Parts: sequence; structure tokens; C-alpha cells
Amino acid sequence: MSTGVFPRHQQALEALKSRGRYRSLIPRAGHDFSSNDYLGLAGSDLLRDAAIAALARGVPVGAGGSRLLRGNDSEHQLLESEAADFFGTQTALFINGGFTGNMAIFSALPQQGDLVLYDALIHASTHDGMRLGRAQNQSFAHNDVGAAQAAITQWRTEGGAGQIWIAAEAVYSMDGDCAPLEALSELANRENAVLVVDEAHSTGVFGDLGRGLGHGVAHLPNVLSLHTCGKALGVSGALICGASALIETLINKARAFIFATAPSPLNAALVRAALAELAENPSRQAQVWDMIHHAHSEAEAHCGLTGFETQILPVIIGDDKLTMTTAQAMQDRGFDIRGIRPPTVPRGTARLRISVTLNTSKQVISALFADLANELETTA
Repeated sequence: MSTGVFPRHQQALEALKSRGRYRSLIPRAGHDFSSNDYLGLAGSDLLRDAAIAALARGVPVGAGGSRLLRGNDSEHQLLESEAADFFGTQTALFINGGFTGNMAIFSALPQQGDLVLYDALIHASTHDGMRLGRAQNQSFAHNDVGAAQAAITQWRTEGGAGQIWIAAEAVYSMDGDCAPLEALSELANRENAVLVVDEAHSTGVFGDLGRGLGHGVAHLPNVLSLHTCGKALGVSGALICGASALIETLINKARAFIFATAPSPLNAALVRAALAELAENPSRQAQVWDMIHHAHSEAEAHCGLTGFETQILPVIIGDDKLTMTTAQAMQDRGFDIRGIRPPTVPRGTARLRISVTLNTSKQVISALFADLANELETTA
């Protein structure tokens, strides 16, 4: 295509290149330190065998339509029943993905006159959902429950009288830190608010049997949880878990659910297998935590990096171009590490995002941080 056909787009792309923010698709290669496949299930024999068994018993690959038409397969319904039991909620809804799930939740549930109070680092999908909704939206300082309380008090002082929805991620995907969910749940209880928890990077890793960081409060009627199925569960799609009134509202009001072809019934069967594995084999969760603790130790020993809480280890570089140069150098050394730049993260905080999965080994983790120390010394 001639570059003269869309000159403004081409100029914008050139500007991204000059600022070190141009994105392109590159093939996966090297040791996995960039995926969200935390439990190593995506390419596992377990899910491969589950797919073969599901196909053999006649589970269709495609849904053929939306859930409200002929796309509602028994595998979807079995998964939703089993997921509600596993996560300890009244009911569950299987939807195409986490991004779609957040768009459905925040476009359909908060109403005009309501307030969505969201953590300043909340995921882009929540922002897109809020843009489609009719409620007022306001952020509060990251993980600052006191700031959330102050925002609620001010909103009510100014005449706000609707339902309050508090949105947070259990584990923040770019910072790797955890939300104070117990304190946020207490705030929601005091203020008659609904707490919406995105468990995307927590499912499978945190909580009893990998039920998520918010498992202790997930059963409460004013808590709605989103568990994505394409990260630690190794498949795709997402499960929205909570009170039946909220789930039924999504079925009736969420355009992202109503007008979308249903997820593959085969995918639903595979998510069922992944949840069964979490329930029956807690050693996977124990193994990944053993690897996580090893990574934290090696990051400190080799690079002097501390303060990590989870399987996500952000290494702040700052400069966009230097971040990408360092990521490329690590890729050249055989480690698949990706650079993260604005607008995904705030300006001046470009970083390497290192994720720990069961797709690697302790020896490789040690080698990674030894090589990273050399690269960071070179770029200092």
C-alpha cells in the first residue's frame, strides 16, 4: 500500500517510531518470561488430552451463534455451574474474554446517577466499559483506600445518591502489586457499594486452590469477580462470578454479551478441565510460588531489585527507547522479555515486565537475572 494513501496515519506511525513507542508483532522465541501462562497449562498434555476427549464425545468447535440464540451449549452451562461452585459465588457467566467482560460489566451494570470509583491503575478495558456506560466515573489514588473513602464522602456531600461501584484489580498486571481487597470490601460494606474485582492475574496463583486473591470475600452479595481464562487457566474466555441479579442483568443488558457469537464450546470444556486441575492438583500452585520466591531472591542477589510481591516483576528503566534496547538485548540472549511503554504505563516509567511461569526452570531464572545485571550495568 502506498504511504501516500493515509498520510496522517503514516505520520502518526513515524512519530511513534521516533519516540520509541512503535509496536509490532514478533514471534515468540526464547525462554518464556513474558506470557501470562503462569501454571504452564496452555501447552500442556493435560489440556491437549482434554481437547481430544471433548472432541471425541462430540463437543462442537464452534458455537454457531450468540448464547441467546442457538449458541448456548451444554458445555457453557456446565462450566458456569462448576465455576460458581469453585469460586464460591451464586452464579457465573462465561464470556469471550476479560476485555469483553469488563466492557460488559461497566457498560451495563452501573446506571445513570451511579458512581464508578476506580483505582487509578485500572485496566484499559474498564475504561472502555465506563465510556460506554452512563454512570459518573472517578479515579482514586492507586491502592489508597482512604482516598476512595474521601471520594465517596465528597460525592455524597455534593448530592450523589446512586449506587457506588468500586473497581480494582486483584493483581496489577504492569506493577505486579496486590490490591487491599479486604479493606476495599470493608469500605464497600460500610458504604453500601459493590466491589468489582478483576482477578485476571490472580486466578490460579492466589487464594485457596488458586481461587483468586479475593476469594475470602467473593461470596458476598456485593462483590462481583472477573476471572479470565486465558492466563493461568491456559485457555481463553472469562468468567464473571457473583449475584444472580447482576449476572441476569448482563444477560439482558450487556451488548458485549448479547450481540457476540458465544465462546467455543470446546473452549468451555477446556476451562472445565483447567478448573478441575486447580481443584485436584494444588501442587501446580505450590510449584509456581516456589519459582516466584526463587525469582525474587535472584533479582535481589544479581540486580539489587527488591519489593516484588507476585509473579510479575517490573524492572523500571524509564526511557522508552532504552527500555526497548534492553529488552532486545535480553531477547538476543535467549530470554523472551518485552518492554512496556506509555500509554500502557505512565510516562517516564517504561519497564521490562518479567513474568514467572512454570514454562521455565530455576536454573534459567538464575541465568536471566545474571545476564540482566550485565545489561543494566551497561545501560546505567
